[in-house]
Amino acid sequence: MSSRWFPHRVLLLRGCGLLGTGALCLLLAQVMGRRDLLALGIFLVALPLLAAWGMRMLRPQFAVQRGFSPASVEVGTTATVHLALSGNSFGGGRVSMSEQLPPRFGTPPSFTYPSRNSGIGGVSRYEYHLSPRARGQFGVGPVTADFADPFGLSGHRQNVGRADLLTVTPAAVELPGTKLAGTRAEDGTKATTRRANPSDDDVMTREYRHGDPMRRVHWPATARHGELMVRQEESVSTPEATLLLDSRLGNFAPAGHASGSASGAGSASGAGGAPGAGSAPGAGTESAELETSDAFEWTVVAAMSVAAHLIERGFSLRILNTSGEPGFHTSKSAVDPWEESFEGDAGLSAVALALAALELTANQAAHSRSTVLSGCGAPTERLLDQLAARRQHGPLVALFGHLSLDSAAALAPAAEYGAGAFAIICSDRPQEAGAVLNILRGGGWRAVAVDPRAELPVVWGYFDDAEFFLAASGTVSGSGSGALSRGDSLRGRA
Repeated sequence: MSSRWFPHRVLLLRGCGLLGTGALCLLLAQVMGRRDLLALGIFLVALPLLAAWGMRMLRPQFAVQRGFSPASVEVGTTATVHLALSGNSFGGGRVSMSEQLPPRFGTPPSFTYPSRNSGIGGVSRYEYHLSPRARGQFGVGPVTADFADPFGLSGHRQNVGRADLLTVTPAAVELPGTKLAGTRAEDGTKATTRRANPSDDDVMTREYRHGDPMRRVHWPATARHGELMVRQEESVSTPEATLLLDSRLGNFAPAGHASGSASGAGSASGAGGAPGAGSAPGAGTESAELETSDAFEWTVVAAMSVAAHLIERGFSLRILNTSGEPGFHTSKSAVDPWEESFEGDAGLSAVALALAALELTANQAAHSRSTVLSGCGAPTERLLDQLAARRQHGPLVALFGHLSLDSAAALAPAAEYGAGAFAIICSDRPQEAGAVLNILRGGGWRAVAVDPRAELPVVWGYFDDAEFFLAASGTVSGSGSGALSRGDSLRGRA
């Protein structure tokens, strides 16, 4: 089948040739008075026109199933896209197809239907790979199919199937162990284990319940109470931590900012496809342009890394924004936008999905159920109330953008609500954050300012460095080589 199409994709090259030849025969029949040329001309003109009409009226029906493995993929890893296509082409001919992808995923994969190894029921299966380079949600598909009649005279192009969203999550960076995630007390600041034994007193026993094994009967307590008593089960408290995540546009966007978008690169490793009926609007594009910046992308990776670091160590992690609302309530990719507590593998997966499409918001208060306490970007009474509800129940970690002096002064008292308060300010100009750092430290925070080139594990390690926080200033900047130097302030070497 010719791949060259008439401008409106109605007639293929062969159809155009027949139409032109038929018109010439009609002209010669008129000039020469030949009835045979007239009949031939009518036939040659009618054939491609009838083929075009048939293509429009008898559109093939196809089914397309698309799956991703894994269902969501981390930045820098590879996702395999599986396609299963079934349907009927005109006259049983082969159909050229291609997958629609966002432009930044590279060249879309092309294939033909049916494949050489079609399965039962005429299902053709194909796969290709995508390697996303940035977080976000991307529309993959639909499949574009180029159909032609059995004679190759007329063609028709249509989308089959629909687009499916591929969610790309930020990749966590492994963080070194620090005192921040060390031992915690029973109120959530230290993990403790209590285990009864035959010498325990009555505090470690309870009444016998149906199904309790007899080996756990505590005979001294049974004698004292006159009823069967059993040793108490092992009791382990769940440690808690709180993460404050700043996503205010004014705190992260550099001067003359422009919205950025997630991107990726795609590579096709397989070919083939089967047409499916229908079309999908908004195909092959991101679900939305993400409003972001280099500093905010660094902060998102930091949030993912801190969450993984704490949750994998048994913490129940609470994530809030600076308005006191659940930290992901503006994320389009969050499983439950109003969820704020996360623990275990399921919780970590939910955090990753929520961070995939989290973006900067021009005014957090516009999305908030509370009222701003004072000034643009200042924390709300709700935030302080939320922190007070779990006062001293674990460490408080904050990831901020550039803070004004008023915002820093309003945030400083929040440190007293955590069993240790740690703040990282990510800004394009961390050297200008000295006054803000002093205000936060005066309130009890261990605070450091970084630029987007800083190495997160190094920054995290400074929370165990007492000498660093006794320095006159604490800013961390990445250098071209990734090395850090320390003097009165931490900056990258030129």
